[in-house]
Amino acid sequence: MQIVLLACGIARKPIRANRFVAIPADAGNVGGGDQRNEQRVSKPTISDLAKAAGVSVTTVSHAFSGRRHVDPETAKRIQALADQMGYHPSSMARALRSGRTGVIALASSMPFAVAAGPSRLGFLMEIAASAAMSALTRDLALCLIPPHPAAQGKGSVSFDGVILVEPMRDDPLVAYFEQRKTPIVSIGTVPDRPDIPAVNIRSRETAALLLDHLAQQGCHRVAALIGAAPRTSQIESAAAYEAFVTRFGWSSLLVRMGEEEAEDTAYQETLQLLRANPSIDGIFAAIDAFASGAMRAAQELGWTVPDRLRLVTRYDGVRAKLSQPPLTAVDLHLPAIAEKAVHLLLDQIEGSSRMIEADLPELIVRRSSQTSA
Repeated sequence: MQIVLLACGIARKPIRANRFVAIPADAGNVGGGDQRNEQRVSKPTISDLAKAAGVSVTTVSHAFSGRRHVDPETAKRIQALADQMGYHPSSMARALRSGRTGVIALASSMPFAVAAGPSRLGFLMEIAASAAMSALTRDLALCLIPPHPAAQGKGSVSFDGVILVEPMRDDPLVAYFEQRKTPIVSIGTVPDRPDIPAVNIRSRETAALLLDHLAQQGCHRVAALIGAAPRTSQIESAAAYEAFVTRFGWSSLLVRMGEEEAEDTAYQETLQLLRANPSIDGIFAAIDAFASGAMRAAQELGWTVPDRLRLVTRYDGVRAKLSQPPLTAVDLHLPAIAEKAVHLLLDQIEGSSRMIEADLPELIVRRSSQTSA
């Protein structure tokens, strides 16, 4: 099994391993009793394995592919003989028979600054690592496509299906893969596309959890920094914020921002926001890069966090954990979400379409939202 992390445009080259066996010393050497030669032998074929197991080639094929039932004891015997003989099923042959490559892809149109971040361990990369492990357990390879809609060369790598991470409304990646009739599932529902199977990551509930926490900590004037891209997470975060301020009778201080240069944009926007609204005592940042920018702005203005300003963000990643002070955030249970997405994609490849809900997010309270004792 291999896990492949590929930038599109880089072709995969098969790696072939030749099998060698040592000739025993008593096998009748020619040319000297002390000479020990290694002789290359031909790779055993599926026919060789079928003959050794006393079954048909078709039975051996089904034992490895799992596409048809094979008696468990027979399958176990075939596998034991395969290990003994050094037989490995040809991935190319399996692909020709099944029409599949054994490779799935992970893609996102989020800018790299949002998807990965300065540490390269951001939202997308955490999902990628978990999806790769899930693929590993299913004897699949994972192809990671650069997180930008302008990425070229996607057609140079073949795969059986793709997981899209938080696609936008009318996302170019959705159109690209649909045009090529590639099975698609989404982490985060696709706006206005209930026909695309998705893991609902419950973004409205996540935003409400963080906003309610700010209210419980005594905030009376809460602003929101939310992405302008029409992704479900941002759409639902905005809806949760508007419902929140309406419930308390507060005026809305919602700032929509682009994802490109996310931290710097949030820094500039927050400087203006705090200068114009000195009564603000809480900020909800729907993207962790926005939270980093807001923290910089508050510190530059001399607004102490959390004594004067309390700050929370959606994703409990490296930015939240390494911030000074550390940021209150939410554990979205991304490993479980990635596992569900891989399972959903395999169902989609087989022709089964459905939606799955992620587990409820968990609030991780840190010093950015708690007043000093």
